[in-house]
Amino acid sequence: MKALVQTAPNTLVYRDEPQPEPRAGEALVRVEAVGICGSDMHAIHGHDARRPTPIILGHEAAGRVLDGPLAGQRVAVNPLWVPADCAFAREGRPHLSPRREILSMPPRPGAFAEWVRAPIENLCVIPEAMPAQHAALAEPIAVAYHAVHHGARLLGRPLPGARCLVLGGGAIGLACALVLRQAGAGEVWLIEPNPARRETALRAGIALARAPEDGPEDGSADLILDAVGHAATRAAACRIARPGGVIVHAGLLPGADGLDVRRITLQEITLTGTYCYTPAEFRTVVALLIGGRFGALDWLETRPLAEGAAAVADIDAGRVAAAKLVLIP
Repeated sequence: MKALVQTAPNTLVYRDEPQPEPRAGEALVRVEAVGICGSDMHAIHGHDARRPTPIILGHEAAGRVLDGPLAGQRVAVNPLWVPADCAFAREGRPHLSPRREILSMPPRPGAFAEWVRAPIENLCVIPEAMPAQHAALAEPIAVAYHAVHHGARLLGRPLPGARCLVLGGGAIGLACALVLRQAGAGEVWLIEPNPARRETALRAGIALARAPEDGPEDGSADLILDAVGHAATRAAACRIARPGGVIVHAGLLPGADGLDVRRITLQEITLTGTYCYTPAEFRTVVALLIGGRFGALDWLETRPLAEGAAAVADIDAGRVAAAKLVLIP
């Protein structure tokens, strides 16, 4: 099969690779679409020791099943798998398990390829008419869905009465805004400095603010989702949060610069991390996507898998206006 292989930091090669062989409980999926995630970019830049080279990245996938009980069906692939006997799985928190495995990390090759093997239990059937690139959004939207509802639970009051602010207009940030809107949040604002991405968010119907002071009327918010995780966005989140508010930190950049621990303490602001999603949340997002509950989904762009290296270079150079770039094998 053809695959896009990372052979060294900042080096992607489109080449022939052995077709994966499913193990017990797995199926072989012909990849129809696979998104480029921020974690893929971290790995490509050499900043993720969990993904040693050479490696096939990519975990936001959709395709058609070749064999097994779902043979012939089109599916969205949940890339996160945890053994059923794990204590975290039994508690309903499999995404936090230290035994978790994910496509694009050893021992599971990723989906930047024509074929990928995946656990049968992780395959969610989608309609024949559903565009593969839309189904591939299930994974990043599930990340946003978990982040939003995790924050809402900590906020402790209904979202319809809450003012919510998202920092960052990439795929996770825009998806968080769309999930907030779908969940009926009272106000939803998004801050994104990149003009092209601002235009993309506007087309999706999301209210924009160039800075907190020209967004919500008093520049404050009850629930803040930091989809960047930079020192500047951490500082902004701490400054914007209302007393008793919640900051959900979804960005994966290292460090703790920008956090105002004194204000967090004096104003009883809750700061929490968020990671992935549960299997139930993934299935919920697939159902919402099938039902068209997140809008037109015209904020993505597709490229051939063979041009994946150029696509990554364009993302690095800020030449991609779309919130999500999806590769088509």
